Amino acid sequence: MEIELRAARIPVIGRVAHHYWLVIHDGEPERWEIWQWRDAGGESWGHLHRNLLPYDQGVGNGPSWVVRRWSGEPAAELATRITQSPRSYPWRDRYLPWPGPNSNTFVRWVIGDARLMGWQAFGKHYPVWRRRHRSSVRAAA
Repeated sequence: MEIELRAARIPVIGRVAHHYWLVIHDGEPERWEIWQWRDAGGESWGHLHRNLLPYDQGVGNGPSWVVRRWSGEPAAELATRITQSPRSYPWRDRYLPWPGPNSNTFVRWVIGDARLMGWQAFGKHYPVWRRRHRSSVRAAA
């Protein structure tokens, strides 16, 4: 099993804003992300989507890229958080481009460490991210 943190430039403002999401590679890749519209496609729970787009497709301003990969125990821990997020992510029914919660808030909530996301990840510092459980992934990664 492997988890990927991926990013892509947002249309129009891509020089200053990036969209982040997570991919679980354990058989068929599963893309998990928050999208600005509820129930936009794939499987969804409010703004939280699984497989809305192909796992490596950008969001309209060029291709995506891999930011980080995890394997082994850290990947298994992240996969559990991701797959439980339809029940546990506190902002799946709320989306605000600024200051959040948004796609980058979700990724930060899962991985815990904002330093893994670039300065263009607006929403990663949404102040109530602390509602997430304590992360041991940072130490294990």
